[in-house]
Amino acid sequence: IRSHCNIINDSQILILDQFTTRLLSSCCKMSNLMSEGITIVEDLHKNREPVPEMKAIYFMRPTAECIDKFIDDFKPKPKYKAAFVFFTDYCPDDLFDKMKKNCAKHIKVCKEINISFLPLEAQVFTCENTEAFKSLYSPNSKDRDQTLETIANQIVTLCATLDEYPGVRYKKYSQDSANGNKLAELVDNKLARHYELDDNSKKKGKTPALLLIVDRALDPVSPVLHELTYQAMAYDLIPIKDNTYEYDTDGSKKEALLNEEDELWVKLRHMHIAEVTGQIPKLVKEISASRDEKKQADGKITIGGLSQVMKKMPGFRKQKTVHISLAEDLMNHYQKNVEKLCKAEQDLAVGADADGQKVKDPMRTLLPVLLHPHDTTDKIRAVLLYIFSLNGTTAENLNKLIQHVKIEEESGYILNWKHLGVPILSTPSMFSFRKPSRRDRSDQETYNVSRWTPVIKDIMEDAVENKLDVKDWPYQSECPSAWNGSRAVSARQKHKGSSPDDLRSGSRLIVFVLGGVSYSEMRCAYEVTHANKSCEVIIGSTHILTPRGLLEDIYNLGKQPMESFNIEDKP
Repeated sequence: IRSHCNIINDSQILILDQFTTRLLSSCCKMSNLMSEGITIVEDLHKNREPVPEMKAIYFMRPTAECIDKFIDDFKPKPKYKAAFVFFTDYCPDDLFDKMKKNCAKHIKVCKEINISFLPLEAQVFTCENTEAFKSLYSPNSKDRDQTLETIANQIVTLCATLDEYPGVRYKKYSQDSANGNKLAELVDNKLARHYELDDNSKKKGKTPALLLIVDRALDPVSPVLHELTYQAMAYDLIPIKDNTYEYDTDGSKKEALLNEEDELWVKLRHMHIAEVTGQIPKLVKEISASRDEKKQADGKITIGGLSQVMKKMPGFRKQKTVHISLAEDLMNHYQKNVEKLCKAEQDLAVGADADGQKVKDPMRTLLPVLLHPHDTTDKIRAVLLYIFSLNGTTAENLNKLIQHVKIEEESGYILNWKHLGVPILSTPSMFSFRKPSRRDRSDQETYNVSRWTPVIKDIMEDAVENKLDVKDWPYQSECPSAWNGSRAVSARQKHKGSSPDDLRSGSRLIVFVLGGVSYSEMRCAYEVTHANKSCEVIIGSTHILTPRGLLEDIYNLGKQPMESFNIEDKP
């Protein structure tokens, strides 16, 4: 944006829509904007006072609503001296023509910068589109195709930002639902068009990358199960909104942001809760020591440098306090309620107990959960795991379960999974839905209450090792022959490290999950990257899932907008 404005010496107003506000907040601070001459940041959709002596930078999505708001700023009288317009991605011709017709003389720059995704973490991105779930899966949806178009455009901007032109594969289903197939075709066509029209005026060849498109139906278990790693557990059990954790200290309420800026959070988030409390003091010392070593290596331990270190000490103390508080909160939830659920959930999900004995009667495993005074949501989750373990149950049995959980009026929490293609009622022939075969992980050390591994991890590992079955994972477009998973990459690049710079020189696997991705699945991207060092795994989705949020989404699939029901209202 800076390179195209050429007004760095002037004070400027930056005008953002809701999405671009989130986007900028995820990767820079107000101080960064001020250093670039931005003195005011405004909301496009709110009433603003005219500042005719100042130039305005508009960073917004190319939607009809945003274009109309932009035009309103310059008709009948301009609010600003000039406009520098930057779209997150491709602006449709009709909207561009409308803007040009009404405001051409005020626009100094108009450019598409190809970044219409939210970089949530180092290896995680989202389209920030929670409404996509209903559009994709509701039987009453009227905008499914438009939603897939929008998502495809967003994925293309991710690939453009990474400078990747990947091969595309998708999970093939025998059900009527073909969202993944359609999305793969759209993305592949749009990628081809994008690189034909690239600014370099040179057609780009395929890069050593693979894009896998997966539907939420592939693994209904992972987002329903109680996960016991720190990040996933926190977003499941604690009311964290906008990544902000509220906690009590010295009798007063305080807030802490859980994001990449918090080094302690980044190191703790994928650890099992049983290890977190013991690791906090150790990691605080490690982070402090590594910063001191870096300053010494840079020759910056001067009086001023020492002053900066001292200033940051309260920040370290706050981080330590925050995470001790959060870990204690989570352990209290675990001991009070979750511990009683975990054994049954794990046995149902894995299909075997902690000793490896097959679960022969899943109802016997489920019954203690139903008889215990757990809250309704936890019982619904356990019932779903029971049904998933059987690949569907009988109508008679399903009715009894719904009555037992006392959700006769809200049975959509269970029944509406059928709209994703997940079998809820068993049928004489189950060939229409085949559970994926699982990798044997019996030799891996794990906690008895955390034996389940998300299906997506198997898929990532198979992709990296070039073991995905072409029948189940057709090619929408071939990958370059050089991309052959970790084996081929390792042969060319021996002993690559796992720093971001090293990873960029290897291959990339981009996994996109239609219908939301869970925190446990996000963790898998880091684990597979760490294990295969020469292949970086990036995972993204329409939005990030929490168990309660997903259940609400599922329930609302069968309802008209005014009939939506919130699970938080349930006792």
